[in-house]
Amino acid sequence: MKRLVVIVLILLGAGKIFAQQSFLDNQKMFPKVGEAYREKEELLKKEFEKKGLTYPAKYMFVRSFKLDSEMEIWVKNSAADTFRLFKSYRVCTLSGKMGPKRKEGDRQVPEGFYYINDFNPNSNYHLSLGINYPNFSDRILSDPKNPGGEIYIHGNCITVGCIPLTDEFIDEVYIMAVNAKNAGQDFIPVHVFPVKFGNQGSMNYLGTFTLTDSSSKQFWTELRSAYDYFEKHHRLPVVLVDDKGKYVL
Repeated sequence: MKRLVVIVLILLGAGKIFAQQSFLDNQKMFPKVGEAYREKEELLKKEFEKKGLTYPAKYMFVRSFKLDSEMEIWVKNSAADTFRLFKSYRVCTLSGKMGPKRKEGDRQVPEGFYYINDFNPNSNYHLSLGINYPNFSDRILSDPKNPGGEIYIHGNCITVGCIPLTDEFIDEVYIMAVNAKNAGQDFIPVHVFPVKFGNQGSMNYLGTFTLTDSSSKQFWTELRSAYDYFEKHHRLPVVLVDDKGKYVL
């Protein structure tokens, strides 16, 4: 009986320790995440310091531009602060074409307003961060039976509808996302645009689609409104979805 009591107490103690373990501590237990922190954290600290930013950032915002093959990481440390650009990463390759994802197997990278909803430290693509496609708008406008899913920002530099980075880059992005979630940011926003609307060359290319596709033109107008708001204020706009799936700022 005494041995049984001791075992129960040990298990209760272990359970208490596990309950107190932070999201960061839990993630570091995975080999690829632990290695990423060992290899990248000091470099990230120096880059933050060089740019006058406080590490680790408590808030993180991701913007990705399909045609421009670019992904930006914006950060801040107080809800009242405006976001500041930390770094731009090169996206390895693009699957599909301009325009939103609308069904399973269309090879399209989604376009719209999302948030990170999954951390996969055991990904087949090194490390990966899932985004919540299909969102409310996608569920209305996409194939009702097979809209697709499992869209990630990941490593390995290959893709069929996701946002691929090199392993070196995803290590940094993953670390920053873990830090932000550990600090309490449960919904890390990810905005995916067809182009960088401030890039005239990219806009000219986008124009070749909008001339013949009125639905895409309207959709991209909705996306640009949010892009322009952030460019002006460096704050995230509040984006709602109406009953027809339209984004409303």
